[in-house]
Amino acid sequence: MKKPEERELGYKLFMPFMRLGFKLWYNPRIIGAERIPKDGAIVIAGNHKHILDQCLTIMATKRMIHYMAKKEYFEGKFAWFFGAMGCIPVDRATTDIKSVKSAMKVLRKDGAIGIFPEGTRNRTDAFLLEFKPGAATLAKKTDAYIVPFGLTGEYKFRSKTLTVRYGEPFKADGMTAQEANEKLYREVERLMREGIEEEKRLAK
Repeated sequence: MKKPEERELGYKLFMPFMRLGFKLWYNPRIIGAERIPKDGAIVIAGNHKHILDQCLTIMATKRMIHYMAKKEYFEGKFAWFFGAMGCIPVDRATTDIKSVKSAMKVLRKDGAIGIFPEGTRNRTDAFLLEFKPGAATLAKKTDAYIVPFGLTGEYKFRSKTLTVRYGEPFKADGMTAQEANEKLYREVERLMREGIEEEKRLAK
């Protein structure tokens, strides 16, 4: 396992090329990136539809985002990529205490964690899957801001619809983790619907 400083160096070296390649191929629109705090602990959370979703968040900020990713990604031929991106492996078959501790360590050092609260890519007909409480719980325990985002559109070459929208950051102060999770869900749903409505307007 690479040391944190080695992962950060790899991230800084690799990211300019990834951002340029992703932008040229997919032509994504990024709305509200200025809402992502430039410093301090943050948990960036939103819907999950594609294996490359994390790239849209990575493109929106110069901060290193440590994404929570299923451990299987670290066992295949692209393991080096997820390691270089600073991802934290998660064993979804158990309550992975090790991954939680790793994420909390990042946040307590004023770092940034990325999470897809649906827990997996949404391959169903449901608009948005039920959110697991991990993002809200981590944010509440570390006094981190939660930054909601909504992804819409298609991953196609020079896509005309692929968009990520960021909402206003908020803290779980005065809320239970469940209440914060419910607020996060509503915000992500709202951002997604805004994206879909805009797609419809542009298609006319």
